[in-house]
Amino acid sequence: MEREIPFLTIAELSSLIRDGEVSPVEVTEAFLERIERYQDKTSAYITVTANRALDDARASEVAIRDGENLGPLHGIPLALKDLLNTKGIRTTSGSKYFGNFLPDQSSVVATRLMQAGMVLLGKANMVEFAFGPYGFNPHYGTPPNPWDRTRVPGGSSSGSGVVVRMGMAVAAIGTDTGGSIRIPASFCGIVGLKPTLERVSRIGVTPLSRTLDSVGPMTKCVEDAAFMLSAIADPVEDFSVSLKNGIKGFRIGVARLPFFVGADPQVLSCVEKAVGVIDNLGARVEEFYFPEAEQILEGIGPLVVMRVEGYTEHREKLIRSGEIFDPEVRDRLQLGAGVLATDYFEILQKREQKMASAIARLEEVDAVVVPTMLIQAPKVGELTEDQPLQLTTRVVNWLGLCAISVPCGFTSDGLPVGLQVIGKPFDEATILRIAYAYEQSTEWRLRIPEEF
Repeated sequence: MEREIPFLTIAELSSLIRDGEVSPVEVTEAFLERIERYQDKTSAYITVTANRALDDARASEVAIRDGENLGPLHGIPLALKDLLNTKGIRTTSGSKYFGNFLPDQSSVVATRLMQAGMVLLGKANMVEFAFGPYGFNPHYGTPPNPWDRTRVPGGSSSGSGVVVRMGMAVAAIGTDTGGSIRIPASFCGIVGLKPTLERVSRIGVTPLSRTLDSVGPMTKCVEDAAFMLSAIADPVEDFSVSLKNGIKGFRIGVARLPFFVGADPQVLSCVEKAVGVIDNLGARVEEFYFPEAEQILEGIGPLVVMRVEGYTEHREKLIRSGEIFDPEVRDRLQLGAGVLATDYFEILQKREQKMASAIARLEEVDAVVVPTMLIQAPKVGELTEDQPLQLTTRVVNWLGLCAISVPCGFTSDGLPVGLQVIGKPFDEATILRIAYAYEQSTEWRLRIPEEF
């Protein structure tokens, strides 16, 4: 093996396990050693389930030896964002309020991954109740960016991003309400897939906004994201079938307005080069007019809905124990209390109109490519959670679309940049195919951060 086990992909490890070159126990022990080495430095996990992981690995080893093959995830060590319920395993949602909560049943996603043979390494750190884009958590620690520990990892799925890039899990599950999978994917230099809203079950997942929340994979490569989505998606679909068929003849739009406006020049340089690679792969690249996105970014609709629905979900907790919340998350949630019901429903009505218009417009192309984030990961000391971060990612959630972030370069500070491929509702197969074709034409996925 040219690389150490903790930096191999699902595809690579699955092949090695099936060929008998390594066992699930050996693989799991390698990840647990990595976690023991870096957990204190990163706070990337809230709960590490070492004994459970070894039990899972031993069971996988016996099953595979006896000829039982559950698929590519069988015997693969994974992490779950700590708002996915896991039966009998602490699930905090990043909050002290749930510091001792032991669910009596697992979320649908966790159950499906267990049925696929997952080895559960633990529950990854996150912003409290998933309400914040940088990754701060005063209760359980803020994981550092894997490429520069003075910078944020991105949130709210901060721990999921860090454990994947640091080799502390093969892959992880995150959630995304306005970018919370794609932001840490971009800042940490991994792949993050935000599926269409109803593509993946949210039963047993602590909600922030039922209108906007999605559950999806965070992985080292696009093929791994396809494997993960295949295990958790509704309806069941093998997203790896067409993954490697190329993109010759695809029509791909580049929505420079509004997605490139105000971006760091180094970010734009990386994205423009990525567009050139896609063009050279035989796709028909064209400028894409996307006025719905521009109107969304100029308004506050997504933020209002997030606040209102977040406050509704957590109102009783705020009343009962608001003093133990992260003050910034508490204040952000409480802003939802002052929104009139008429204003909330008017915003939702306008959203329906924008969704219909955008989906009709997207029929002109197979997908749209834009930057994932307009900036590189900010330094921790230069911001607070309440400072504005221009989140173009929220357009995807608001319009009911799917999107994937894939690494497309590095800035002069050695920080990764993400390319976002946006697709039509329930067309994850197409964006995975585009992202895979691009990824395989570059080597960004192979870069590994230096040790802390």
